[in-house]
Amino acid sequence: MKILIAVDSFKGTFSSLEVAEFIEKGARLVYNSAEVDKVAIADGGEGTVEAIVNTLQGEYVYVQVSDPLGNKVQARYGIVNTDTAIIEMAAASGLMLVPECKRNPLVTSTLGTGELIKDALNRGCKKIIIGIGGSATNDGGMGMATALGVKFFDKNGKSLSPGGGALEYLDTIDISNLDHRVLETSFLVACDVDNLLCGNEGASLVFGPQKGADPVMANLLDGNLAQLAKVILKDLSLDVKNIPGAGAAGGLGAGLMVFCNAKLSKGIDIVLDFIKIEDKIKEVDIVVTGEGRVDGQTIYGKVPVGIAKRAKKYNKPVFAIAGYIGKGSELVYDHGIDAVMSSMVGSMSLEEAIKESPLLIKEASQRLFRIIYAISKKTIEAQR
Repeated sequence: MKILIAVDSFKGTFSSLEVAEFIEKGARLVYNSAEVDKVAIADGGEGTVEAIVNTLQGEYVYVQVSDPLGNKVQARYGIVNTDTAIIEMAAASGLMLVPECKRNPLVTSTLGTGELIKDALNRGCKKIIIGIGGSATNDGGMGMATALGVKFFDKNGKSLSPGGGALEYLDTIDISNLDHRVLETSFLVACDVDNLLCGNEGASLVFGPQKGADPVMANLLDGNLAQLAKVILKDLSLDVKNIPGAGAAGGLGAGLMVFCNAKLSKGIDIVLDFIKIEDKIKEVDIVVTGEGRVDGQTIYGKVPVGIAKRAKKYNKPVFAIAGYIGKGSELVYDHGIDAVMSSMVGSMSLEEAIKESPLLIKEASQRLFRIIYAISKKTIEAQR
């Protein structure tokens, strides 16, 4: 029996590899001599750096950068294949870096993300993959671009202050001092939303509230991103206002496209292609995937369905183990997953489930593989 275990992290509890280890322990209670390949997986958001660096045996880089409010924070990114950087913007510009009482997208900036990019350029990286989930910002990537040499001026020729609020006064963008290495580097952005830069489905009105914006502030920020788009069109002859994904991470999607010539793609596809997951799938009999919660949202770019779609190309059975099975989970059966097994048993609180996760996941895996064993045994007997 050859088994591939490729799961997402159970967010807030255990990493992808830790969950895979719990699943392996359960599998070996049934198939002790099985060949097990464990692969860390992420969908372009939290855990992407760890997943790619661990799988490809890369290295971690630690650097001091600016957090969303301009304070210094140590952020981590990865380098693989000697010249490819894997960056999570949330490490420098993420919502979790800002206390809830200080969340204000009028002043938060993506400057730290730009500093991470610049550090990667200084280390000779020629390809940069950026996951842009979990941002605390709504500055259209102005801070990021500033770190790379771009200048933003008001009508009096004064440089804008950091944050999405300052874009109201934007009049001119000067890219003459943009770091020349940016143009020699390939940028690929892991982006799982297709929101436009502004408007009713834009960055500010949809995501602004979770970053601390009240309705008045969200409308102001929306107008400010429209002003950014207007000046980009005037000064750089690029129209980003209606590009799907431009509104990701408070408009960082647009900023990366404009200033770094970045391409946006689904996060799970970037990760799976980069680690060459199909080479591993071809060699196994069974694929086990999973995430903390399997529900109706799982079909939208999440790890289990991303894995299942690749596995079905080679007619491999795919099973998912979830911490919790929610409403709409049955939709995953139309996307390549053959069965879902919950690790929760009986009536238990979230705190209990988290505390007991190592044992619960192992037991769920054991239940799954006992079913597989029983079916395999019956099939063999029927063929005799």
